[in-house]
Amino acid sequence: MVVDAGVKKLIEKALEEDIGSGDLTTTAILTGRETGAARAVSKGDIVIGGMDVFKEVFFTLDPTLAVETHFSDGRSVAKGEMLACVSGSLKSILMAERVALNFFQRMCGIATLTRQYVEAVQGTGVKIMDTRKTTPTLRCLEKYAVTAGGGTNHRFGLYDQVLIKDNHITAAGSISRALKKVKETVPRGIRIEVETKNLEEVREALAAKADIIMLDNMGIEAMKEAVSIISGGALVEASGNVTLSNVRDIALTGVDHISVGALTHSAPAADISLLFKEM
Repeated sequence: MVVDAGVKKLIEKALEEDIGSGDLTTTAILTGRETGAARAVSKGDIVIGGMDVFKEVFFTLDPTLAVETHFSDGRSVAKGEMLACVSGSLKSILMAERVALNFFQRMCGIATLTRQYVEAVQGTGVKIMDTRKTTPTLRCLEKYAVTAGGGTNHRFGLYDQVLIKDNHITAAGSISRALKKVKETVPRGIRIEVETKNLEEVREALAAKADIIMLDNMGIEAMKEAVSIISGGALVEASGNVTLSNVRDIALTGVDHISVGALTHSAPAADISLLFKEM
């Protein structure tokens, strides 16, 4: 992952939030002259995501620290594996530890859950996609973690793709009216997606020439019929109530994409510890 100015700003803000006016515990125990090393160890089977962010937290707090990494993003790692080693000032390592792990555990958790969904639909040709249901200010990190797990990013925000949802349809009066207004104002080349909740709306979105038709919270049989109705006239995305237990059945209906909000809003943090080597 490219750690750009925006990510560095997030890291700086997180360190400021955690350290505040100073680390009372570490400052009381250490003089600041002590040096050593700590190992980041996985306590479960995970997929790596955010290794560069993990490193950058330590470098941001103390550029003299050294970080040796053993795995790259996207790699599957078994329980007990050493992921990285941080060496240098013990005081600096202790002060950066929690923030580094918070970012790393969050991103690895998302990558791990995404990989499970991707593997569940393997062989179907269906893309697993994320949504905008991300932690405020952390979207770039969380969506990157989805790609590390093998998933595909949906739109990043309201600015890069049109998605006409139920409230837009209600406000405009119908799917056809909403699509007409969008096509009159949105620049050519920007894809237009429409959320539908029944087969009547699917037919209306297809007739109005939507680029992507979302099947929102539809049952398996309804999705199969919707795919048959659309018949290649638009890309088809399934969304709503998608779980690991039903995602393959959804994929086998013939949809092109499955969007899963849980990838970012409900992924459990990966269990990773930072352990000092014996002094």
